[in-house]
Formats: sequence, C-alpha cells, structure tokens
Amino acid sequence: MTTTGEEHTAAGTGPWWWVRWRSAVLDAGLALASAAECGGEGVRFAHDAGLPVPIGVVFGVIAGSVLLVRRKWPIAVVLVSIAITPAQMGFLMGLVGLYTLAASELPRRITAALAAMSFAGMLIVTFVRTHQGVMSGDVTMGDWFVPFASITTAIGMTAPPVLLGLYMGARRRLMESLRERADSLERELQLLAERAEERAEWARNEERTRIAREMHDVVAHRVSLMVVHAAALQAIARKDPEKAVKNAALVGDMGRQALTELREMLGVLRSGNGADGRVSAASSSAALSSTSSSSSSSSSSGAAVAAVPLAAVGVAAAVAASRAADGSGVGAVSGAGAGGVVEGPCLAELDELVGQSAAAGMVVALSVEGDVRAYAREIEQTAYRVVQEALTNVHKHAAGAKTYVRLAHRMSEIAMQVENECPPEVGAGSSVRLPSGGNGLLGMKERVAALGGVFVSGPTDAGGFRVSAVIPA
Repeated sequence: MTTTGEEHTAAGTGPWWWVRWRSAVLDAGLALASAAECGGEGVRFAHDAGLPVPIGVVFGVIAGSVLLVRRKWPIAVVLVSIAITPAQMGFLMGLVGLYTLAASELPRRITAALAAMSFAGMLIVTFVRTHQGVMSGDVTMGDWFVPFASITTAIGMTAPPVLLGLYMGARRRLMESLRERADSLERELQLLAERAEERAEWARNEERTRIAREMHDVVAHRVSLMVVHAAALQAIARKDPEKAVKNAALVGDMGRQALTELREMLGVLRSGNGADGRVSAASSSAALSSTSSSSSSSSSSGAAVAAVPLAAVGVAAAVAASRAADGSGVGAVSGAGAGGVVEGPCLAELDELVGQSAAAGMVVALSVEGDVRAYAREIEQTAYRVVQEALTNVHKHAAGAKTYVRLAHRMSEIAMQVENECPPEVGAGSSVRLPSGGNGLLGMKERVAALGGVFVSGPTDAGGFRVSAVIPA
C-alpha cells in the first residue's frame, strides 16, 4: 500500500505483495522486532491477567507478527495495535502501522478515524495506568501530572507517525507524478522527432520533384527548339547558306541560354549548404514546435531543404516550415543571383518566348486581354512555365500546327491558354521526331495546383490540343 503505479508494481521482483526484496526484508525485520517486544510485554500481561506466562508470550508474539502484512493490510495492523493497547504492548506496531496507513493511498477519512481511535485508546490506557501509579504511591506528582502525561504520551505515539506518513505519501505521489510527466514528455518529444523526420523526408521528396520539374521545363524547351533549328539547318545548309548561318546562330544562343539556366539552378543547390548550415541549434527546437502545429504547410518547402544534410532532421524541418510560412518555396530555383537569391522568368519575357518558337518555324499568335500588371514572382513564373511547356509540346507532337497563346488579366486571377490546330499530314511538316518523357502535363498541373489554381488539358473537337490554366492573383 505504500507504493503506487502499475508500472512500478509490474516491474517489482519481490515475493508476494512486496515490490522489492529489500522491502520484504525490512518488513520481516520490523515484524521480528515487534514480535519480540510484544512477547516480552506478554509476560507482564500474563501476570496481570492471571494467565500462564507461555500463553501471554505466545499471544504477544502472534500479535506482534501482524506487522509483517503492514503494506498489504495497514488497517488490520492499526486495529490490532489498538486492540492490544490495554495490555500495554504493541507500541512499535502502533507507530509503524500509523505511518504505513498515513502513507498509503487509502482515503484520508479512514486514516483520520483510525488515528483518532489510536489516540483515544492510548490516552485512556495511559490515563488509567498513570492514575493507578499515583494512587499506589509509585508516582509522587501533583494532580496535573496525570492528564499531562496522558495527553503527551497519546500525542507522541500518534501525531509523529501520522504526519511523517502523510509527508512521505505526498512526496512519493509527487515523484511519481513528475516521473509520469517526464515519461509523457519523452514520448511526446520522440513523436515530434519522428514527425519532424517524416516532414523533412516529405520536403526532400517534394523538392526533388520540383527541381526535376524545373530541369524538365528548361531543358525540354531549349533542346526542342535546338533540335528543330538543327533539322532546318540540315535541310537548308546547301540551298540557303545565309539562312543556315542564322539558324546556326539561333541554335548556339539557345544552347547557351539552356546552359546558363542549368548553371544557375545548380549554383543555387550548392549555395544552399552554406546558407542552411548557419541555422543555429535553436532552429531544431523550433522545428519540434512547428511540427506540433497543423500539417497543412504549403507543398513548396524551399530549395534549401533538399541541401540540408539528412542527419539534421530538426533543422531541415525548421527551414521547411519557415519557408513554407512566407511562401518563398515556390519557384525558388529558376535563375541565379548572388548569394543564392534566385529570380525566374516573368510574364514580360513572354514575347521573347513566343518569338523563339516563331523563329523555329512555328506559326504562333499571342494575344493579351485586360490591364497588364505585376504579380507575385511565383505566379508569373508559373504562368510563364505553363506557356513554355505547352509550346514545347506543340514542337514535339504537332510540328507545323498553328498555335494560339492567350493571356487574360482578370480582377483576381490570371488565365492562360495555349491551343494548337490539327497538325498537318505526316510528311507535310517537319520530319523531326522529339522524344517525350510524359511529364510535361503533370509538371504543369503540379505547378498550378501548388498555387491553388485550376489546370485543364485535352484534345479539341477540331483535332488539336488545348492547355488552360487559371491561377489566383
């Protein structure tokens, strides 16, 4: 009864009801001492009661041995000690029994009632014995001595063990509460660490997907135009040398642009290690607190997350959470600046993009509706990339088809549409066959969805193909 907690009890290795062997040995020693005390006091009890001495001794030994079960039945121990108080035996058993009762988890009203009974019994017995001593002349004190001795003895035999037991019980419960709280915090921190690791892994996967999408957009468009120009160059090299030279220059310019954009992206990935390596250890704890919040962080987690070492899970989660919070993750890699600050293409470069396709032989028309205005960087970049990838798909799958690029600036959104007519018959157009990875439409849809927009693509009734996207502004 002096121990609490299911785990503590389950972890015990002692016999019977004892949690530890040490407790069993202690109780056995106390019971042996109590039995010896009660056995010795049983001799005087036998003389006073007119009983044979062996009976008094055996009675005392049996009564004193009850202390062995004090942890399992503390109420029984206290009741036995109260019952043998008139025989002036069991003082050690009364002290230890009251202490055990007060330190146990029994209701306080039971403890108070038994303590009051023990106090009353000790007070009465002491009063009677002291009064008899005064009357017989064994004690030569005034009348005040009898009540004083009775009250003092009763308080001394009752109050100290009860108060000490209450203190030890409260202290044990406090320690168990602190232990349980520490275990709960440890489990919570472990859970948060696991969630942080999962979020960091998710952020790395998202970042790898986003970087692959960027690489696809840059490489596919530039290389597609280069292949188209190279095929045209091969066809007119002997017939029209001046036009061949012009096409060769265009191929060189596009190749250099593709290399520049790739170099910019790779430069940002390398510089991310230096920037994120300076994140202090405090960011690790911030990562744990951020993971306990809602898991609806933006899917754009920032390019630097992918560059963080895999062991620094907490720092990676902190960087991901901070960049997702300010929206800087979307489109972070698309053009280089000093120190890793990146700026991608914008809608102002749309005319140049359309012009490159026109220079490659595509019949393309650009129309803009609404008042032109500036948008957030990631919005402009996404709109640009959608048009770029759509034109690349036309080069790949509908060479020679007339294409319409429409851009509409609306009140709270920006809409874009790229539609091509039915391509000419096989053999009438270019014979260039461009490989396709099958990720163009998926990449466009992911870009638009990351900004909360709507993306639709599919064939038209006239045999062409249409790509449409609406992005909230």
